[in-house]
Amino acid sequence: MSNSKLFNSSLGKKYLMGLTGLLLISFLLVHAGINALIFMNDGGHQFELAAEFMGTNWVIRTMEIGLMLGLLAHIVDGLMLWFDNKKARPVYYAYTNAAANSKWYSRSMGLLGTLLLIFLIIHLRHFWVVSRFTDEITSGRETLFNEMKEVFVNPLVVVVYVLGCISLSYHLLHGFSSAFQSMGWTHKKYTPTVKSIGYVYSILIPLLFAAMPIAMHFGWIK
Repeated sequence: MSNSKLFNSSLGKKYLMGLTGLLLISFLLVHAGINALIFMNDGGHQFELAAEFMGTNWVIRTMEIGLMLGLLAHIVDGLMLWFDNKKARPVYYAYTNAAANSKWYSRSMGLLGTLLLIFLIIHLRHFWVVSRFTDEITSGRETLFNEMKEVFVNPLVVVVYVLGCISLSYHLLHGFSSAFQSMGWTHKKYTPTVKSIGYVYSILIPLLFAAMPIAMHFGWIK
């Protein structure tokens, strides 16, 4: 099978979904670790040092391009798989009890992915676009830490971010172990451990992300 046919096949799409999913899971861990530096309550000093390194190191910036391409591939591939599933099952039978075979979030990856995409666009506009494509940060008139404080003054924005983190949690509850399965990395001895790690990861990482806007909004971080 040629490469084009492989990645156009259902198996190839699932493999790409798993590969890009693992890339994004790794990124979320790093991203959460850097952002969690704000909880040191040192006026954002350590956070700013880490953010400056990530924004100026050419290796990191090169990897950032790969990350954005991986994110786009994950989104497009997810949409293609969703449409493929819709075409394969155009009729929903009244007596099919889907809940008996899978969790609701496993059946709702399309919806959760769409909510995450909307949240991601908002998040990128608030921070990534500002830090990469304007001089608001690089000119020294502003810092990412102060940008966070300004963004999260608005309670509506905080609610949107918390809802986005809830969607992320449910998305990961299915996606973490599914990524390993799509890659063919399954074993009766290790798969239960992977699922357990995935469950903990899916709760802790979104919880950490959600805690940041809440803490900023209520002034718990100075």
